[in-house]
Amino acid sequence: MAEALEKISNIQRRVKATVPVAPLQDQINQRFQQLTKTARVQGFRPGKVPLSIIKRQYGPDIKTEVYSKAIEEKFGNVIEEHKIQVAGMPDIQHEPLSNINDDFEFTATFEIFPEVKDIDVKKINITDYETEVKEKDVNKTIDTIAKQRSTFKSVKRASKMGDKVAIKMESFLEGEKIEDTGKENIEFILGDLKRVKEIDQQIVGLKENEEKDFDVSYPKDHEPSQLANKEVKYHIKMISVAEPSLPKIDAEFAKSLGVESGDIKQMNEEIKNSLLDEVSVRKKAALKRQIFAELVKHSKIELPKSLVSMEINRMMQTMQQNIERQGGSAKDINFQPEMFEGRAKETSTLRLVLANLVDKNKLQATEEQIKDKVKSFAGNYDDPEKAVKWFYEDKQRLSEPAALATEDNVVDWISSQCKKTNKTLSLDELMELQPNA
Repeated sequence: MAEALEKISNIQRRVKATVPVAPLQDQINQRFQQLTKTARVQGFRPGKVPLSIIKRQYGPDIKTEVYSKAIEEKFGNVIEEHKIQVAGMPDIQHEPLSNINDDFEFTATFEIFPEVKDIDVKKINITDYETEVKEKDVNKTIDTIAKQRSTFKSVKRASKMGDKVAIKMESFLEGEKIEDTGKENIEFILGDLKRVKEIDQQIVGLKENEEKDFDVSYPKDHEPSQLANKEVKYHIKMISVAEPSLPKIDAEFAKSLGVESGDIKQMNEEIKNSLLDEVSVRKKAALKRQIFAELVKHSKIELPKSLVSMEINRMMQTMQQNIERQGGSAKDINFQPEMFEGRAKETSTLRLVLANLVDKNKLQATEEQIKDKVKSFAGNYDDPEKAVKWFYEDKQRLSEPAALATEDNVVDWISSQCKKTNKTLSLDELMELQPNA
């Protein structure tokens, strides 16, 4: 048998092929000759080791190396001849290569990239949000900035939202202690949006040195997932309470925000322009999320297990890196692939669909679009010109801006053809849109 290609399923194939040994003998002999000059064998000087000893000691490893390379080349030739796109690593089976002396067969089972059918983008329906930045939004933003620059003074009264508190805390899950601040205090602002609202609501009303026990039931979709759908018991001791003192909204405040003239009206106008920029960014992000979700919903693709597995591994590594970056210890968390499988399937589907759309509709980013995206990235650095140069020093660094620019093309192309429903949102509502909105 020279070679045969078998269809196992829509996305599975099997190659059976024969590797002739005779053409490989010269390679094996050359390796033996090289080793007679360099091999170090006890009892012989370098370059004086007999060929028979070289063959006996190194023969199995050399044959395995040469035959393995021959298998790769043979498999590659079959794939190229049949114009197959392999997804993931093939499972190659053969007899032990070190024992082979004659022509031998191998079997390679693998998955291929699935067929991606075209999507009728005119059937996609998205919501196009409209948001106006009003005077109250500007004032609220100024209030938020002022709160961020608050100074705090210790008070003896009961705590309330907006106060800075210092506490000691213990928490218990299913009877086991999962957190204990020990001798250290935790300091935070009550009501901070990054905090668990239910905990802060229980802390409100406590005075210095008062203690309290309470339970918090976490929702099913809580992150981190270890607490999702669980009830946690807390013991809190209030150490101190401090009330905020807000800065005056005056010329000095305006100057601190970069308005050199100290003009309050100019400050308000610049804040409004900044909010308008943020609205534009949020609207584009919401549009992109909706379109990508619709593409996945309208796609029926038989996904190769290898693609999903690779995406699961990528997601697990990313989460581990994020935990470590935030000062946590990822090794203490037992990640299970099933936790990531749903998202991995959606991401794998989206990648295939996007690649098909880009290829068939010629939506690849132009050099000018990539350049604009790089400039946008560089604007976040202290020296934008140096940042742009850094991106172009290595073409691999352009992969992310190129991918994002291409995604923008896809979004614009679909947006120009799909169905749209207009909806007006306040600035707060736009900011609070869920990721899947």
